[in-house]
Amino acid sequence: MKFLKWFLITVLGLFLAVVVYVTVIFDPNDFKPQIVDLVKQETGRELKIGSDLSWTFFPSLGIELGDISLSNPSGFENASMIAVNQVVAEVALMPLFKKEVEISQLNLDGLTLTLETQKDGRNSFDGLGDKQTANNQTSSPVEDSGSSNASLAKLDIGGIAITNTKITNIDHQSATEQVFALKELTLGRFQLGQFAALKYEFSAVLPDMELMSQGQGQIKIAQDLNTVTINEFVVKNQLKGASLPNGQLQADLNTSVVVALDKQTMNLVLSSFSAANINASGSLDVAYGKKVPNIVAKLEVGDVDLDALLPAESKNATDKPQQTQSSANAVEPDLTAMKSVNLDVDVRVKSVKVANLRTQNWVMQLVMQGGVANMKQLSADLYGGKIAASAKIDGRNKVAQYQFDKRLSNVDIRALLIDMAEVDMLDGTANFKVAGKGKSLLPDNLKKNLVANGQFEIADGAIHGVNIPQMIRQAKAKLSGDMSSGAGATVQKTDFTSMTGSFNIAKGVVSNPDLDMSSPLIRLKGAGTANIINQALDYKLTTSVVGSLEGQGGDQRDALYGVEIPFAIKGTMTEPKFSLDTKALLDSKLKEETNKLKDSLFKKFGGL
Repeated sequence: MKFLKWFLITVLGLFLAVVVYVTVIFDPNDFKPQIVDLVKQETGRELKIGSDLSWTFFPSLGIELGDISLSNPSGFENASMIAVNQVVAEVALMPLFKKEVEISQLNLDGLTLTLETQKDGRNSFDGLGDKQTANNQTSSPVEDSGSSNASLAKLDIGGIAITNTKITNIDHQSATEQVFALKELTLGRFQLGQFAALKYEFSAVLPDMELMSQGQGQIKIAQDLNTVTINEFVVKNQLKGASLPNGQLQADLNTSVVVALDKQTMNLVLSSFSAANINASGSLDVAYGKKVPNIVAKLEVGDVDLDALLPAESKNATDKPQQTQSSANAVEPDLTAMKSVNLDVDVRVKSVKVANLRTQNWVMQLVMQGGVANMKQLSADLYGGKIAASAKIDGRNKVAQYQFDKRLSNVDIRALLIDMAEVDMLDGTANFKVAGKGKSLLPDNLKKNLVANGQFEIADGAIHGVNIPQMIRQAKAKLSGDMSSGAGATVQKTDFTSMTGSFNIAKGVVSNPDLDMSSPLIRLKGAGTANIINQALDYKLTTSVVGSLEGQGGDQRDALYGVEIPFAIKGTMTEPKFSLDTKALLDSKLKEETNKLKDSLFKKFGGL
């Protein structure tokens, strides 16, 4: 026992002697010149340590230093690349022998990082780490010892505070400057297996936008260091910029995250999200352990008004300049990134308004794997009816290929066309289906390369902007010598009970070979084309009167009953021009008079 007693006293005495030597005789500041010279030798930079280094050895092992700076390369606008006001770190000494880490404090204050990129491409990092990289390349390889089983018996941190951090990125090539400021990042009392308070406040000034962000929540690291949990993390963001709606945007979210480091998975629950009057919630599951990560996302979204998010200049801009500019600078989108992740996405949206088009109850189910995105379902309610579609896009090649199948049922076609394209031309309840395929995602190429076939049916509708029976009546009256018949109908529309037809799309032209419109007054058949590139219309129709025109202003059974009259539609989709072939009316009139003369002569000669 005496031996053990004196052994412990001797060890303690030696330790105290070392402490006395280090704290009294040994001065770490004596090495400051050597440190400065070494940095100068290795990097060519100037390292300055303004304040004295302060060490503690018992009961805690710690260091405090401050007023530190590292210069930028010679010739740069800003003299210092890195500047630190104060660093304080203290670790309890004795628990270290039991694999227990107790940090009483860890503070970093006043970190300033100024990064520059010169016009010739030189930047603030040039010359840093070159020798270290070379040494790593020539050193002998280290054998992989397998997965790490490192663990701590205890980790206790009194608190971590990173305050007044500022990062400035100056790019002289693009004449831009970005400023990032971390006002504070604090972690409260932290122990393994227990939640600790986490808080941050951050801001950024970008060339076209300013960001203010702050958040707080709870974080926990499991005792085995394999699981990180962030609970009820509330984040508030405020953005300001000319490109934002009304010049600013508030975006808030409340989320919880669990990261399993051993299983290489992450599970995120989005309890709430709100931005620009859009509210959402959902979940995100990520498995990142494989070469191609798998992501499963589910999202519930409220009302979405995309038109309100567009800046005023975008809403008022005309389409033609945009098309000219996009065509001149057109570059095929690179979709190779689609091969780097597998997706399974399920999105439900209460309503969407975009380009003044209004839809409700959206359901989208998308699966992407191996560079191929398959939208298995895209459905919504719109204008009294429904839309249902499926599509596939293959991004494995340089030029993307796609195919689709789309159906509309019982849709108010007039309301849809007015809101979608500002075209008031057709009325009625529409059923529509189209299937097609193509390649290239450039707007112009989309129109040129699209190949599709479809059918349509419109019931109980009308053609707005033209009154065909009135046009026939006026033309016939003038041919009969009544030049006073020039007043137009008060309502410029032609009612019909049904309109059907099929169409195909190729090389930017929609061809309709079998248009068939029926009404109690007229029948209309014909064929024509609509160019979706220049919007031009070219329809040749045949109209025949099958009943009295009394329903739309006529007062007797029409003499042109059964006569086919050519009718044409020219112009554009937004400004169609309707015309009647009066020559055909004249021919039919001559034919009618000729038949009357034949009948009269036949009767006069006794039916011979």
